Amino acid sequence: GRLSARRLAAAGAQVAILDVNEAGLRETKGDSAAIRAFPVDVTDARAVSAVVRQVESELGPVDRVMNAAAIMPTELILNQDADLVNRIMAINYGGTVNVTMAVLPGMLKRGSGDLVNFASVAGWLPTLHFGAYNASKFAVVAFTEVLYHENRGRGVRFACVCPPPVATPLL
Repeated sequence: GRLSARRLAAAGAQVAILDVNEAGLRETKGDSAAIRAFPVDVTDARAVSAVVRQVESELGPVDRVMNAAAIMPTELILNQDADLVNRIMAINYGGTVNVTMAVLPGMLKRGSGDLVNFASVAGWLPTLHFGAYNASKFAVVAFTEVLYHENRGRGVRFACVCPPPVATPLL
């Protein structure tokens, strides 16, 4: 997410970044005037919708979305408490759903846009100690695939990025 935001800004795009981590937002924004930071918890659908309305009011229609919010606590599933497993799903999958539902109708109405959802190779390959994370990324893969098929030919491009392990704060 951070790398994408910075690259888009460097290429001349106006970029809105959303995150619950305000320090992380400041770090990503740096001194770029092209990046605007909007603190929001992506698990809160109403708050996400409000922020998207604010972004569109201040910066114009959203042309590209890159859903990259995620957490990755690792442990055997039965050693994680149910609240944590549900929190992983709420952020990794639910956050993707909330942002998508806030921006996709406008993209479809305009007949253009890019929706990029970051999943993981973990969304294809179950791994011990990553069960809750795997489940959340499987959900992102399925969600993106279904959205693509339901909206083919409507001008919006869909991509589900499934990278292998990457040196991010998750690791």
